[in-house]
Amino acid sequence: MSEEWFEANRHGWNLRTAVHRQSEFYDVEGWRNGKSSLNPIELEEMGAVDGLSLLHLQCHFGQDTLSWARLGARVTGCDLSDEAIEEAQRLAKETELRAKFLRCNVYHLPTMLNQKFDRVIASYGCLGWLPDLAGWARVVHHFLKRKGRFVLVEFHPLVWMFDDQFEKIEYAYHNTGPIVTDNEGTYTDREAAIRYRDYGWNHSLSEVIESLLQAGLQLESFKEYTGSPYACFRKSVRGEDGLYRIQGLEDKIPLLYSLRMTRP
Repeated sequence: MSEEWFEANRHGWNLRTAVHRQSEFYDVEGWRNGKSSLNPIELEEMGAVDGLSLLHLQCHFGQDTLSWARLGARVTGCDLSDEAIEEAQRLAKETELRAKFLRCNVYHLPTMLNQKFDRVIASYGCLGWLPDLAGWARVVHHFLKRKGRFVLVEFHPLVWMFDDQFEKIEYAYHNTGPIVTDNEGTYTDREAAIRYRDYGWNHSLSEVIESLLQAGLQLESFKEYTGSPYACFRKSVRGEDGLYRIQGLEDKIPLLYSLRMTRP
């Protein structure tokens, strides 16, 4: 794995974070006033967390992590972005929520954190930044207590096959190496004056599930969803159920999937 990839992505997420924390999309002010950033999917899969230890991998600037803390979990979050972790720490201090946040590459986390957790979660746009899913799955296994639960809620790999306008299939379903893109703006503000280069990877469902099984986890639940709680893709339209779908592809393709696994 090239450090160049991670450094470029770290830079890109530093730029994004500066825009995201001020956006309507993340509604930080509403969150400060008590609004939860969690969605029914992860709440159902995770179950009650009061009194449990919870590790949030690739936590961005900590809204979800701290929302778990509001539900009584003892939380730790990690992220590659310096700006994201600084904002997470600032939010924790402002809201007087107890949380630990670490700035690190997720692959390096076992060298920085000596703890096991009742719950581990990764969610919404995390796997596409990881070149090695087998190594990531070993990190998940490493941090889970025996009988601990891992929850993944992620955008469906079919979504990442399309071009940005959802007009044609542009990328392979299976991982064939890094996808390099030069970007302007971000999903919360397409016109934001930021430019950066991303390195990403497409991972099939079989690669995701097999990596976690090979790491020693057991599958309890797998679900696919045609709607997303987030309007983060172009041509997103909101349905009567409040979920977003791609205009012209409504209910024809899955947008999300969830996994619940345990460490036996």
